[in-house]
Amino acid sequence: MDLGPPASYLTLAEGTEVYSADGEAIGRVYHVLAAEEEDIFDGIVIEAGGGHRFADAAQVEEIYDRGVVLRLDSAACETLPEPSENPAALAADPDDTVGEDLGDKLRRAWRRISGDY
Repeated sequence: MDLGPPASYLTLAEGTEVYSADGEAIGRVYHVLAAEEEDIFDGIVIEAGGGHRFADAAQVEEIYDRGVVLRLDSAACETLPEPSENPAALAADPDDTVGEDLGDKLRRAWRRISGDY
């Protein structure tokens, strides 16, 4: 199996074949999940067997010009989860915060005044 030279997630095209660690073709790249502005590769969505599966970046062994190899054997690849939405934002309300007592506030103020950080 000649997958070509090593490549980057930045050049990974939809439709690229995805292989298990033991060389079985398990599907094709459906979507690359990344935050390119921050250079963060999050993983890939794989089209396999009429559905979609998610492989986290840590489960990707290597990306090549003509294929992606996962760290998982073919049996483990069958248990990859379906992709799900990540929350766009976290929310917090007053019950989620840790209260401070007066002593903490005074110590912090004293350190600021005295220059003892």
